[in-house]
Amino acid sequence: MMPSHRLRSMSGRDPLEAGRAASTLELLFDLTFVIGFGTAASQFAHYLAEGHVAVAVVGFVFGAFAVAWAWMNWSWFASAYDTDDWAYRLLTLVQMIGTLILSLGLPSLFASIDSGEHIDNRTMVSGYVVMRVPMIIQWLRAARADSARRGVCLIYARTIAVAQTGWVVLALAPLTLWPSVTLALLLISVEIVGPVLVSRRHGGTPWHPHHIAERYGLLVIIALGEGLLGTMAALSTLFDASGWSVDFVLVGLAGVGLTFGIWWSYFLFPSGDLLHHHRARSPIWGNGHIPLLIAVVAVGGGLHLAAYSLGGEAALSPTATILAVAVPVAAYIVLVYALFGALTRALRPMHWWMLAGSMALTVTAVGFVAAGGAMPVGLIVVAAVPWVTVVGQEIEAFRHERESPVASRESVGT
Repeated sequence: MMPSHRLRSMSGRDPLEAGRAASTLELLFDLTFVIGFGTAASQFAHYLAEGHVAVAVVGFVFGAFAVAWAWMNWSWFASAYDTDDWAYRLLTLVQMIGTLILSLGLPSLFASIDSGEHIDNRTMVSGYVVMRVPMIIQWLRAARADSARRGVCLIYARTIAVAQTGWVVLALAPLTLWPSVTLALLLISVEIVGPVLVSRRHGGTPWHPHHIAERYGLLVIIALGEGLLGTMAALSTLFDASGWSVDFVLVGLAGVGLTFGIWWSYFLFPSGDLLHHHRARSPIWGNGHIPLLIAVVAVGGGLHLAAYSLGGEAALSPTATILAVAVPVAAYIVLVYALFGALTRALRPMHWWMLAGSMALTVTAVGFVAAGGAMPVGLIVVAAVPWVTVVGQEIEAFRHERESPVASRESVGT
């Protein structure tokens, strides 16, 4: 007999529940963020191609943050209080609609920054309102059912309401560009710092460490999809121009190899186990994923810019174009080690050497193109950057297994 989805008490999930995995509803919810990240990356590449670098960077960081933060709000709550009843499902449906509205507002955001008058985030804020009203309702449900954590649930509900009121004021106030940016940065600080202070002062929620690590991993995979889209854009440009060629093969290898290398390097580190042992350090790890996700999506935007450049449609120089790929890749590598270090507080000399090697390859790629080298070859060198970590960690893991057979399946980082 099929189970019903009657209303259930939102008393909290078991944070040590065995076999906890992402639900099909969570996977469906994630699909809406494919659109958000894709829109942000395409706008980023478009404005870079036109030579509007400041507009591209500011708009992209603002937009990608909004998308990532919307995902985080729901996912941490779901890890702690997912009841999968009809109310929870329908409220999630409303939040999915809000995510789509948020994505619709991204082009207006970029265009308003380009005009230099004010930040037009009205559509984006409308999407946030649609998402956050259900989120407040969910926290109030949890406060009613989970008496042990009633206080922290109510504070989360109030914090979301206050922050959202600030975004509505920003959307409606007739402010010029830089006052708008200043107020936006203040609100972003409230969004990030508020939950951290709530957790430290009033205790946390019963989120599941391995489940939340899986959820973040799935979002990283979604962000990596932008790398494949950017690669396909570049390949289409080259194929239309000259069919099968050396450049076509090099760009294809670079784009797919870079995406694959980022995937492999991210999942080398046992985040679920580390979160289980260092639960109190989760805010740094969770919030630290925001710049990491922005960097991963920016890699896709940079590859899309490379497509414009190879097609002769970009105002930027080849050096600036390779930087649009190399800088996000370098940022990603630094952030991977920073997040691992934040959880373990035990970075070893081996990690620093791998990080240094990655940075050296990045500089080599940019220097090669700046000296007149071919863009496809430069992309190949950039694609090798995450593989420094992959190869180094795998060699170290092999050595560790050979010396300690009992720990043959343990990660080198634990």
